[in-house]
Amino acid sequence: MEMAEFIETRRPRWQQLESLLDKSEGEGLRKLSLDEARSLGKLYRAVSSDLLWVRARSGSADVSAYLNDLVGRAYALTYPGRRPRFADVWAFVARGFPALLRHEWRMYVASVLLFLAGAGFGYVGMVVDPDAGHYLVPGQHVSLDPVKRAADEAAGKGMTVEEQAQFTTFLFTHNIQVAFLAFALGVTLGLGTAVMLFVNGLFLGALAQVYAAKEMAGWFWAWILPHGIPEISAICIAGAAGLVIARGMVAPGGLSRGQALRKEAVTAVKMLFGTLVLFVLAGFIEGTVSQIHPPKLSVAFKVGFALTVGAGVYAYLLSDWMRGRRGDARATAELAG
Repeated sequence: MEMAEFIETRRPRWQQLESLLDKSEGEGLRKLSLDEARSLGKLYRAVSSDLLWVRARSGSADVSAYLNDLVGRAYALTYPGRRPRFADVWAFVARGFPALLRHEWRMYVASVLLFLAGAGFGYVGMVVDPDAGHYLVPGQHVSLDPVKRAADEAAGKGMTVEEQAQFTTFLFTHNIQVAFLAFALGVTLGLGTAVMLFVNGLFLGALAQVYAAKEMAGWFWAWILPHGIPEISAICIAGAAGLVIARGMVAPGGLSRGQALRKEAVTAVKMLFGTLVLFVLAGFIEGTVSQIHPPKLSVAFKVGFALTVGAGVYAYLLSDWMRGRRGDARATAELAG
């Protein structure tokens, strides 16, 4: 049987299983009638066989992924098993998340480029028209003089510990909200996600130019980079998750848009979950090192600290790629030997 004919003849039972899974996941297995429960078991076994048939013939990757998703969902209902353990969460954080990011690196690069495009636009826009600060610079910084701020911090007249804690909490929750919004706006075919990334980059670029114009660029980056590297990376990963959802809507790859969207949503949610580690790290740094300004901590120290943190963050994010490279090198050496 040809693959196209196989898909056409088997599609009705795939759709029937999908419908039963949607009902049982939304309302519970107890809401299924006896006939529906029996059908669920039969269809689970039948679709499992279909999946093996497709894999044995190296069929379409999209069809294989769709069937694998159906079988996985049916298995989870049939054999609910145990609750996730800490070891399972740790395995995902340590290896699963970097592997997922490696697989979706194109979406991440696109997200970073959108953010950088916004930062560049904001910086150049302020150079061309400094009066545009009312539109491009975040509200709480419009009337704040960078030189005076640095002098106040050096003299101990900056924010109190309580004010710093409140400000840090605000930024932490705000940035998580930005990340979740960038993810959720993937359903706008990715347009909303792209706008969110661009606008957040725009604010950063405009603010950077305000400090640079006062010859305070070093002070600014010493303030931003320690927490900014993990924080901005997390926001861009969340944006990449939004673009993954958009991909399911724009390029379903032979599946219906609903099927493709459900498939991509699983990947996107995992990516979003992985950013929590980076946000926790950024929040810790933002409440400590980032708020300690010269002369207590020098610009050189804070920038060096930021680069060290950044190296650690990207060593982690690229760890699966590095493992893959080492594995390829070993395989090449064995073949050569």
